[in-house]
Amino acid sequence: MEMDMYDPASSTDTAPGDDAGGSAHYYTRDFWSQENLKFVKPHFRMEKAARIINAMAQGKESCLLDVGCGPATLMRLLDENIHYYGIDIAIHEPAPNLIEADFLKTPIKFGDNRFDIVLAQGVFEYVGSFQTQKLDEISKLLTSNGKFIVSYWNFNHRDKQGTPAFSNIQSYSQLRKSLACYFTIDNSFPIGHNWHQREPGRKLMKAAQMGVNINIPFISPVLAVEYFFICSPCRSKRA
Repeated sequence: MEMDMYDPASSTDTAPGDDAGGSAHYYTRDFWSQENLKFVKPHFRMEKAARIINAMAQGKESCLLDVGCGPATLMRLLDENIHYYGIDIAIHEPAPNLIEADFLKTPIKFGDNRFDIVLAQGVFEYVGSFQTQKLDEISKLLTSNGKFIVSYWNFNHRDKQGTPAFSNIQSYSQLRKSLACYFTIDNSFPIGHNWHQREPGRKLMKAAQMGVNINIPFISPVLAVEYFFICSPCRSKRA
């Protein structure tokens, strides 16, 4: 699930939230069925996610669930030992390993399967007040040694012009606090740095930042475009 600037007036719906009894605006299938087509070609964040996942699997047979998978482009970037499953509100090419579902209205799951890795990139900016519920659902999908990888926009970036119309806006620290209720956060780092709030586009900048997974004091808080959080199951939660 990803988007550019868009007028949501004709492609949003409302659904009851889970935190304060309010309503959360979110994008419907009509919007995502068109927006997803923009991401048939891999982009920087997806390539970086694939790099992290392939290293994490270490050549072992692993099952991965891609939440908000769009056209399932990530599948083409993963090593053969990683068995790919995806769920999205708009699936253009049905397949046994893909489920079309509005996971704000139904639980995030793929049958009774559990997963070694669950990925949600470009998703939690759009879940509105369903954040707590969806984090809880994902936590129950992981195997005992599983990993949850989630991306999140840096809303404290110096350049806030062009920020898409998200429905779930919060700071890095606020999301981190919510994640800690359901997971152990192993690491978090910027996906990339840019003076403007967009992914690195130039070949040299992409190459320079692809393998860099560290926070830079004083720089990352204002120039990180997005963050990755790498999480493990919370032991106390499972006890």
